[in-house]
Amino acid sequence: MEKEIIGRLEIVDLTDLELRDIDAKIDTGAFSSSLHCHNIEEFENEGEQWVRFNLLDPEHPNYNGRLFSLPVHDVREVKSSNGQTETRIFIQTRICFFSDDYKIELSLTNRSEMKYPLLIGRKFLRKKFLVDVSKINLTNKKQNKAKLK
Repeated sequence: MEKEIIGRLEIVDLTDLELRDIDAKIDTGAFSSSLHCHNIEEFENEGEQWVRFNLLDPEHPNYNGRLFSLPVHDVREVKSSNGQTETRIFIQTRICFFSDDYKIELSLTNRSEMKYPLLIGRKFLRKKFLVDVSKINLTNKKQNKAKLK
């Protein structure tokens, strides 16, 4: 299977969450992927662990205040870019690259200090994409060309 080439920055959709045109940083140095959220709270729903959260934050242009509730996919320790280890909740959802949906595991964390609300790590990227760090928004450019035809 030939891998698609993506850039160091991409604009993607989180299909299940109905969130469109999210700026994503492609980070081959990060193992897992993470999503900027706030008001993250675990709770029990019919005997299963769930999490509720707001995507992004009120200062972000795509913020809509919507509260999401999803099953917890996993909880584990993650070492952040500043070297700190923290326990994070992971959800599983779908992400769209080049008009194709893929399952992705995302840790929920406060990324308000970061420029991009979504970080895509190498666990998701492997066996799917090659990263050309000299390029940006290749998924969006290809989708726009397809719309013009």
